[in-house]
Amino acid sequence: MEIAYNLVHMLRSLFKSNITPEADKPKLDEWCKDVGKSLIRELISVRDTIRQKETEILNYFTNRSTNASAESLNSKIKGFRAQLRGVQDLPFFMYRLVVLFG
Repeated sequence: MEIAYNLVHMLRSLFKSNITPEADKPKLDEWCKDVGKSLIRELISVRDTIRQKETEILNYFTNRSTNASAESLNSKIKGFRAQLRGVQDLPFFMYRLVVLFG
């Protein structure tokens, strides 16, 4: 349990650090090696996911932004479309989106 806690804490501190992607890559590699040594199945799954999306994750360190605002806008558009029970007139729908969310 202590090993798992320490590994999760290391990952959190990596994301909280104010370092560039080039400087964080070696730290991320070190964390992945430590996870491999621990043999904790859940953390190994997280490690594998991080390895698959490594470039996208390291891009986070460039300007510390995520796609949360785009996801929020998509959710609002889906809700608006659901209220209308579909879209019949696409140009008018786009006009209403621009007026409401633009």
